[in-house]
Amino acid sequence: MSPIQITTPRLLLDIVSPENAHLLAAWDDQNRRHLAPWEPVRDLEWYAPESYTQRQQQALTQFAAGTALPLVLHDRLSGDIVGRCNYSNIVRGPFLACNLGYSLAAAWQGKGLMAEALKAANNYVFNELGLHRIMAAYMPANTRSARLLARLGFEREGLARSYLCIAGQWEDHVLTALINPGAGRV
Repeated sequence: MSPIQITTPRLLLDIVSPENAHLLAAWDDQNRRHLAPWEPVRDLEWYAPESYTQRQQQALTQFAAGTALPLVLHDRLSGDIVGRCNYSNIVRGPFLACNLGYSLAAAWQGKGLMAEALKAANNYVFNELGLHRIMAAYMPANTRSARLLARLGFEREGLARSYLCIAGQWEDHVLTALINPGAGRV
């Protein structure tokens, strides 16, 4: 059982257990081509079944340590995995911030599901984890991400040149952030 569950009208967000890591392997296999333009190049070892199990064990460890919130999005009716959102690099102290990454299966795009998921997950990050800032970056050509983040209240903070190596190329990224208006002093 997942140590966390966030529900929305159409989704259940949780952390997949190592025993169910094969579900993530199947999701990655189905979405590899669709997500390739937005992901780093992965070696074959990344896709090995034991690699998924190991990463999910690491995900639980990071969640327990308070350094990550690696959520999987499930359709509430079917239970199918439709996407992921990961709050990583959680830093405490005077920063109280994290990085956000997300992906959605091609068949589920255009239905507002990622906006629904991120709204609920962002509320959890602010209200339960007490963070002050969520940072997200996207490639300038990714207009869907630009619109999504703007709709959720993320503000553009700048452009980072050659920020991440995506699909084998160093890519510029637009830097955005969402600030928790209710965060108090540390």
